[in-house]
Amino acid sequence: MLLLAMDTATPAVTAALHDGSSVLAESSSVDARRHGELLLPAVDRVLADAGVKLDAVTGIVVGVGPGPYTGLRVGLVTAATFASALGVPVHGVCTLDGLAYAAGLATPFVVATDARRKEVYWARYENARTRATDAAVDRPADIAGQVAGLPAVGAGALLYPETFPDTRRPEHVSAAALAALAAEKLRAGEEFLPPLPLYLRRPDAQVPKNYKVVTPK
Repeated sequence: MLLLAMDTATPAVTAALHDGSSVLAESSSVDARRHGELLLPAVDRVLADAGVKLDAVTGIVVGVGPGPYTGLRVGLVTAATFASALGVPVHGVCTLDGLAYAAGLATPFVVATDARRKEVYWARYENARTRATDAAVDRPADIAGQVAGLPAVGAGALLYPETFPDTRRPEHVSAAALAALAAEKLRAGEEFLPPLPLYLRRPDAQVPKNYKVVTPK
């Protein structure tokens, strides 16, 4: 097994290689505006650091979000392209699940990432491997009662300390955690999410309503 993992659902642009037992190499940087520029160089780095060629990869792991439209699609399109070129499967993993897995907590907690618009993408977890709710997008104040008393993981939690006073690491998702989680799921025969974007809301860019037609009839 040699898994190439990547995620661009958050400001973290991250890639990693995992051989089914351990992480061979990983690369992460945080830049909310350069997903398209940073992902392929990150993949090149992890391949070079691990001393393997791309054609040795047996599977692609990709974070499916939730996340903003533009950044999220970079990782998904790249993952689909690699999988098609190599003839290997692509496994979708919820980005929040990757953060939860990296946190490694054995008791209930919350994962929250920044959804912009003064909102967070979030979910509750029973432990690092068990999500208790579907991923959702909400204003922090609106979910305060649902997350009260629980530790929180992720950059979204750090932005709203009044709702998430007990924050834990990690702040950003890592492809290394996604790959390790995927390897564990593969060994257990568990299902993956389809490699499709989990947006949870409409994209910011929309066709304006009642626009004036200026072309001649």
